[in-house]
Amino acid sequence: MGVKIKDLLERTTHTLNLNDLSKKDIAIDAMNVLYQFLSIIRQPDGKPLLDRQQRITSHLSGLFYRNINLLEENIRPIYVFDGKPPELKHETIIERKQIRETATEKWLDALDRGDLVEAKKFAQASSRFTEEMISDSKMLLSYIGLPYIQAPSEGEAQASYMVRKGDCWGAGSQDHDCLLFGADRLIRNLTITGRRKLPRKSTYIEVKPELINLEEMLKDLEITREQLIDIGILVGTDFNEGVKGIGPKTALKLIKEHEDLESIMKVKDVLVEVPIDQIRSIFLDPEVTDTYSIKWESPNHDKILEFLCEEHDFSQDRVKKGLERLEKSSAQKKQKTLFDWV
Repeated sequence: MGVKIKDLLERTTHTLNLNDLSKKDIAIDAMNVLYQFLSIIRQPDGKPLLDRQQRITSHLSGLFYRNINLLEENIRPIYVFDGKPPELKHETIIERKQIRETATEKWLDALDRGDLVEAKKFAQASSRFTEEMISDSKMLLSYIGLPYIQAPSEGEAQASYMVRKGDCWGAGSQDHDCLLFGADRLIRNLTITGRRKLPRKSTYIEVKPELINLEEMLKDLEITREQLIDIGILVGTDFNEGVKGIGPKTALKLIKEHEDLESIMKVKDVLVEVPIDQIRSIFLDPEVTDTYSIKWESPNHDKILEFLCEEHDFSQDRVKKGLERLEKSSAQKKQKTLFDWV
């Protein structure tokens, strides 16, 4: 879900081409991207791609083919997986589970009625991940030769930390939370770039990567990162529901007039019924790790073919063509170990 501050970022959101990110190391919020793949890569009736054992493979298809696109542009992805969520995220997790369950019911009902358009819409919202799917994703990344990192808590927090340290150029996620976590640069649409069909329409649009620079954005809004976090708390984050009736533009106006949440509550009829300092701490001092290794290696063709084709029933011809592209990609030709920390 993420913090809803998109309306504040129009002036400082810059459209790019993939090749603008050539030679850039991008720390990608893995679960954010995997959910994208699981939602988008589906059959006409909304069912995900399945192997002969009825195991979902949409996420594996996305990881393989979309990463080839990035590597061909000499973009170097690093996937960061979520660890244990903060306690304050518990309600959000329950809410998301309920949304998925409701969407699943509506998906099955639409299938019974033969309404494939409705079915696919609700199917996309029903996406859920298992530990086996996460484990398979990590395995495929290792076979492709791409690094992945296990965060102790929020993946976006770890990715943002790596950007702040200078180990990565930017953080890749659809959500804007990375900005609150302090990532210098946020890249959106990285793995969904290309021609996309609009929901419930026969119209297609061209989706391109978007770049938001944190310093530029804060300067444009004339606020600090701490104030941006307070805006997030007002409109709602993954750790609190937000104040009813306050959107991002109203929140910005209140913060600029009164500087912080405590001052707003003293003079306005605004009640923030959440542990404000705890939420601030999640963004300003998140649980992260310095113990990680970032290295790109040669793809293991035999393992990829065995894993995708023999284990999960992918087309051998398509996978072999993908491997040919992977081998030719400039990023793989220039393998390089950047960091190797213990």
